[in-house]
Amino acid sequence: MAKKPVKYFVVDAFTDVPFKGNPAAVCFLEEEEERSDHWLQAVAAEFNISQTCFLTRIVDSPNGTSNPRFRLRWFTPITEVKLCGHATLAAAHTLFSSEVKPQLDAIVKCSGRGIIVSGIAPPGSGFDFYSRFFCPKFGINEDPACGTAHCSLACYWSKKLGKYDLNAYQASPRGAIFNISLDEQNQRVLLRGKAVTVMEGCVLA
Repeated sequence: MAKKPVKYFVVDAFTDVPFKGNPAAVCFLEEEEERSDHWLQAVAAEFNISQTCFLTRIVDSPNGTSNPRFRLRWFTPITEVKLCGHATLAAAHTLFSSEVKPQLDAIVKCSGRGIIVSGIAPPGSGFDFYSRFFCPKFGINEDPACGTAHCSLACYWSKKLGKYDLNAYQASPRGAIFNISLDEQNQRVLLRGKAVTVMEGCVLA
């Protein structure tokens, strides 16, 4: 029987600019279809970048939790290693970007503007939390970078993490970085970020 195709991503870690930082390959494996160590090493050699991370979903999670869990293994082009930080960040980025599959029909029926999904960022990522924001009732299935959502998230994560200055990553397909300061005394949230002009033109009508 033919083996299932293995989906992979190549992610530049510890950067917000393509072709910078440290690249890693991230491969998703099926639990029921074990791959040999020889195959894993051959794939890592084929990618020929510093690290390739293989993820296998753990079907039977302990304590009955419904949160998806994964087993990770890391390979250089010539050997397996016990741990790799930038490849783990690349895997977390890929999971958070691809695992959230919103039920847009249900979100449209919600009373608010939309649904925010957020979670704490992995250690060493340079961020405090990740998020995504879905608002199909306004004609935008997913807002790629939402400032107003981060005003709410700032209050939540400030209390959760016990800090007033936060770095956030919105893990939409486009991706976005927010630098946030919570001024609790004046009840203000200060958002900072960068912008790039990509088009210029004139409306003639």
